[in-house]
Amino acid sequence: MANNDLLKSTRLLDFNHPTIQKLVQSKNWRNLSDYDKIGAAYDFVQNQIKFGYNRKDSIPASEVLKDGYGQCNTKGTLLMALLRALNIPCRLHGFTIKKSLQRGVVPELVYAIAPENILHSWVEVQFEDQWVYLEGFILDRAFLGQLQKEFSDQSSLCAYGVGTDCLQTPNIDWTGQNTYIQRTGINQDFGLFDTPDEFYAEHQQEFSPLKDFLYQHIIRHWMNARVANARRGNIPIIPTKKGAQ
Repeated sequence: MANNDLLKSTRLLDFNHPTIQKLVQSKNWRNLSDYDKIGAAYDFVQNQIKFGYNRKDSIPASEVLKDGYGQCNTKGTLLMALLRALNIPCRLHGFTIKKSLQRGVVPELVYAIAPENILHSWVEVQFEDQWVYLEGFILDRAFLGQLQKEFSDQSSLCAYGVGTDCLQTPNIDWTGQNTYIQRTGINQDFGLFDTPDEFYAEHQQEFSPLKDFLYQHIIRHWMNARVANARRGNIPIIPTKKGAQ
């Protein structure tokens, strides 16, 4: 029997919001098997919600859907909301990743002042009485595909939003098994949380008020422009581009 705490709606997991309910109904996802429900929500968040940077981590799922883009934490919030809307129990596992994983996305002019540890999370979904770890939805296929072309001669990469030792064949598809794309960048484990609300109540990205203002109003838009350019095949050059660490 599912733990009701892992199915509840919260301020961030606002799956009763009209836009989320409309999406679920229009896709007819509720008539699918549990396996296909997870797969449909996963694929939507992976590819219909592009990789990008929202104004902050702790925004509701409905805002992520409206933005149409997100990163690990915000895409995770949307995925959890969709899963719970489909009566699929899920929870959050919190971490930090080393900032080198973001190199190439973060402009070099501000990379030096970026936090050493970046707040990170993945979604854990209950399927067939087991917990499956989902992280491979973070990067959309168009963006990841360009990185695979650019770094076709290597298997490991820790930059451009990627942290993997199997760049050309990462486990990013829903098959009922764990998926990863930033795992090798993890450097702290904060454990399990029933909701993102609980996670962000305990852990916030370490920004001064000035850096937070600059991030929300300038830097993230700059980062999103770099991601968009990379998605078109114009990969930003960084000092240690090949095998960046």
